Amino acid sequence: MKERLSHEVMAMRATKEFRDGDCVNLGYGIPNLCVGFVPPDKEIIFHAENGVLGYGRLLFENEADRVDLDYVDAGIRPFEPQPGLCWFDMALAFDMIRGGHLDATVLGALEVSEKGDLANWTRSAAAAAGIGGGMDLAVGAKRVIVLMEHITKKGEPRIVRQCKFPLTAKECVNLIITDLAVIAVEEGGLILREYAPGWMVEEIQALTEPRLVAAEALCEMSL
Repeated sequence: MKERLSHEVMAMRATKEFRDGDCVNLGYGIPNLCVGFVPPDKEIIFHAENGVLGYGRLLFENEADRVDLDYVDAGIRPFEPQPGLCWFDMALAFDMIRGGHLDATVLGALEVSEKGDLANWTRSAAAAAGIGGGMDLAVGAKRVIVLMEHITKKGEPRIVRQCKFPLTAKECVNLIITDLAVIAVEEGGLILREYAPGWMVEEIQALTEPRLVAAEALCEMSL
C-alpha cells in the first residue's frame, strides 16, 4: 500500500492557499488543523460561527492546564488567545459570512462532484443531523477549499460525477486537497494540479470517478 499524506501534511498544504491578511473560517475535522500551520510571514485572521475573530492555535489534550472554556470555537474546541482577538454575537458572525466578508473557508466533505457540488453534512436526509453553518459558508465565502481523504474507508471515491448524499450547496467548491492530490474545479472540468509523492496520475485517476485533466504545470506536491 502506497503512503498517503497525513492529515497534518494536508492541512499544511491547505495553508499555502491563504494570502496574507485573509479572513478564514475552518470546518470541523482536518480543516481545524490548518490554524497550527500558518507560516510566520503571513497573518491569517481566523473566524468562527459562534462569534470569534482572530483566534490562535487549537490546544491539545496534553495542554489541559492551559484550557480556558471562555476561549472555544464553534465546535467547542479550546484555542489559544492571541492579540487582537475579539468576540461578538452569532448573528454578526453569520452576517460576516453571508455578507461575503470571508476570503476563504476550508471544509471537510463526504463527496464533491465534478461540477463542484458539495455534500458534507449527512449521508441521509432522514438522519437526525443539522447542517449547521456549512451551507452559509459554502455560498458566502469568496473561496471554498475542501480538505478530505481521497477515498472512503471502503475504498469508494469521494470525488464523484454526481453526489449521492444530500447537498450542502451546488457548484461552490473551488479547490480540493486530498491525501493524494490537489485538484482545481474549473469550467473545463477537474484539473489535477499536484500529486502526492510516489503517486502517478493513472493511480489517482483510478480512485476518482470523473475524468481528471492534468494541468500544464502539473507537479509533485510541496510544502
